[in-house]
Amino acid sequence: MGTATGSSQDRSDRPDFDTELQAIADYVMTTSIDSDLAWQTARYCFMDSLGCGLLALRYPECLKHLGPLVEGTSVPHGSRVPGTSFRLDPVKAAWDIGCCVRWLDFNDTWLAAEWGHPSDNLGAILAVCDHVSQQRVARGEAPMTLKTVLEAMIKAHEIQGVLALENSFNRVGLDHVVLVKVASTAVATWLLGGNRQQVLSALSHAWVDGQALRTYRHAPNAGSRKSWAAGDATSRAVRLAGIAMRDEMGIPGALTAKEWGFYDVTFNKPLQREQNYASYVMENILFKLSFPAEFHAQTACEAAMTLHESVSNRLDDIEKIVITTHESALRIIAKEGKLANPADRDHCLQYMVAVPLIFGALNADHYEDDFHQAHPEIDALREKMEVVENENYSRDYLDPDKRSIANALQVFYKDGSSSEQVEVQYPIGHRQRRAEGLPVLKDKFAKNLATRFPQQRVAHILEVCSDHARLLKTPVHEMMAWLTI
Repeated sequence: MGTATGSSQDRSDRPDFDTELQAIADYVMTTSIDSDLAWQTARYCFMDSLGCGLLALRYPECLKHLGPLVEGTSVPHGSRVPGTSFRLDPVKAAWDIGCCVRWLDFNDTWLAAEWGHPSDNLGAILAVCDHVSQQRVARGEAPMTLKTVLEAMIKAHEIQGVLALENSFNRVGLDHVVLVKVASTAVATWLLGGNRQQVLSALSHAWVDGQALRTYRHAPNAGSRKSWAAGDATSRAVRLAGIAMRDEMGIPGALTAKEWGFYDVTFNKPLQREQNYASYVMENILFKLSFPAEFHAQTACEAAMTLHESVSNRLDDIEKIVITTHESALRIIAKEGKLANPADRDHCLQYMVAVPLIFGALNADHYEDDFHQAHPEIDALREKMEVVENENYSRDYLDPDKRSIANALQVFYKDGSSSEQVEVQYPIGHRQRRAEGLPVLKDKFAKNLATRFPQQRVAHILEVCSDHARLLKTPVHEMMAWLTI
């Protein structure tokens, strides 16, 4: 496929819905997912995303955002927020679930012209499916099962990820959560039982919405909004789906309308899409398995872990540290100067290298203010770092047959000696290392469950999630009950 075609420019005639809106709606409404790899990967993605959300509940800055907007509110068939006792309306539940999944920057990642975290969409998917499943049972109907959840995940991943392949929203200052909102809006409307016209209407409103700026991800304004931005996007998606389900009219030329559409006002050009929507994104998704850190730094963290033993007892002897990376990492996470908060630190390449070099580990606690203030040697080591681009790394990052996320690390000492240069092309969560990564993912999930639930409950959830056929048949509201305190 090439550039999306435009709608009629005759202002007295209401046009057909934009071509790209129709393509997304038809994919969600009619496409069957036949890839066993996509279904299996979606199960692992479901497990990993849930675990990330549960782990985030250890942090008060995340917890403070959760719960009903009006204390004491009772919602019939309310959606549950895993790891809590909250039963909320689906709009607020989507906000809470999405916030938890994304809070620690530990859930899956997609890297292309645009970056993002497609499992962010689970906020909308789980909130809607739990609510709908409970409603169905109350009416004496069959519940919604986890098979529908996984199908919705595959489709939301695909919409977000395929649109990210050719379209760089960050280049015009927009945040990638625009794609979370669009993908979640499409699947949420479908999950609510929407027809094609309702899905189109909801999608058009998602694009017409003013879109979030990226400024909260970058110096000097990096901050915690990046941890709840996806929850906000999924929440808005559920709200727009609900509006469309009331047969609210759509905006057919939301993308292409001359002067007033998304292309002319915001993006400055049409969206590009060179492949059809299928299941490519889920099949190739990147998992964060070892480090809660921005994904462009994952291989640099692995390299730092390799060098830790030989470097950690010679910190005062270090003259400089050279980090060789790719263009995207250089542009978005190479930072010098003071880091103001945890959200700033987990998006700083040098910080994410310094911690494992010194301590032989990198976890979410290492970004907290107390830890940072107690260890001035981290910033001292950062000041000795040089970050340079390897053009081959940058090319391989964009090569569809490679999609590497390469980094290399070398330490130079004052006496003229140096460490080996440790190069890591693919992180452990990459499809190229899937066999190696899946046992780590399962262990990560088990440990994250244990932060919130007693041993017997953990064992039961693990048993269900480890049996693919059984998980697909499990009613959503039953799974959510097991995940409730």
